[in-house]
Amino acid sequence: MTETGTGIGDELSDRLAAVVLATEGVAALHPGVFEEVATYLPGRRVQGIRVTDHGCEIHVVLDWGAPIWATASAVRQAAARLVEGAVDVAVADIAEPPVGPE
Repeated sequence: MTETGTGIGDELSDRLAAVVLATEGVAALHPGVFEEVATYLPGRRVQGIRVTDHGCEIHVVLDWGAPIWATASAVRQAAARLVEGAVDVAVADIAEPPVGPE
């Protein structure tokens, strides 16, 4: 069963989004090609996070130059502290490189 805005799950989705976005190398959450990866709550969505009875799915955009495997692993570890079950992480995009002199 997918999370549907019951209060407790709402907080979980928001907490997951916060820990994922705080992970070094993560630029943003990604909603999926058709914006299908989201937790739907009353009046809003938490894009890039889908919580189910069996765990969660997280789609991210990484910072330019962030190590893909290490960053995905860090996201998985951070989310696993909050969620029982499987934590699936998909790197959906890489952010644009910085502009200007380094």
